[in-house]
Amino acid sequence: MFQKKCENIYIAIIGDIINSKKIDERNRIQEKLKKILNEINYNYPNNIVSNFMITLGDEFQGLLTLGSEIFRIISFIEMEMHPIKIRFGIGIGEITTEINRDFPLGSDGPAYYNARDMIYELKKLERKYESYNANIMIKSDIYNSETIELINSILTLCTTIKGKWTERQYEIIKCYLENDENQHLAAQSLAINQSSVNKSLNNSGFYNYWKAISNLISFLDYMEK
Repeated sequence: MFQKKCENIYIAIIGDIINSKKIDERNRIQEKLKKILNEINYNYPNNIVSNFMITLGDEFQGLLTLGSEIFRIISFIEMEMHPIKIRFGIGIGEITTEINRDFPLGSDGPAYYNARDMIYELKKLERKYESYNANIMIKSDIYNSETIELINSILTLCTTIKGKWTERQYEIIKCYLENDENQHLAAQSLAINQSSVNKSLNNSGFYNYWKAISNLISFLDYMEK
C-alpha cells in the first residue's frame, strides 16, 4: 500500500475557481474566499504548516500535515462558497524547500507538483467528458496506484451526490454542519421542524456522502500511523 516512508511528507491543496472569468462581482467573490481561508487558518492551526492563501485571482493553496482533516476543510470551503464551483487538486509528497507558515508561495516540491497535476487532470477530464462529475482528485508519492484510484473513485461518487442537492437541501445541510451536526439546533436556526431537517438530510443522500468523507479522513489518518 505504501511506496515510500512517511518522512517529510505533506499534503498540498490547490483550489481553482471554475469559470472564474464568467463570474459577476469577482472582487466580492475574492474577498469572500479570502475570509473563508483566514477562518480555516484560524480553526486548524495544528493541521496547517503553511497557511491557505490566494495565489492568483482564481486560485489558492495551502499545506497541511499528514492525517489532517483535508476533506472536511474542502467541504467547508465548498459549502461557504456555494454556488461558486471549485476544483481541488490534492498532492501528497515531500516539500524540498523551507516551509514558511505565513507565506506559502515560496514552498516547492513533489506535494505541490502532485496537486498541480490533479488540477490539470480535472480540467482535461472536464474538456473530454461534458458531464464528468469529479471536482476533487488526489495524487500521492506514498500510496500505490490502486489505493489512489480507489480514493478518487470515492471522491467522484461524493461529487455526484453533491451535484443532485437542491438549493434548499444545501441550505439545510450547511446549517446542520454549522450546528455541530445537531438536527434540533439546525431546525431552530431555520425555524422549521426537526423532522423536516431529518427528511432533507436523508433525501439528499447526505449521510452517505458524509460517511464516505469521514471514512476517507480515518483511512488517511490510519495510514499515517
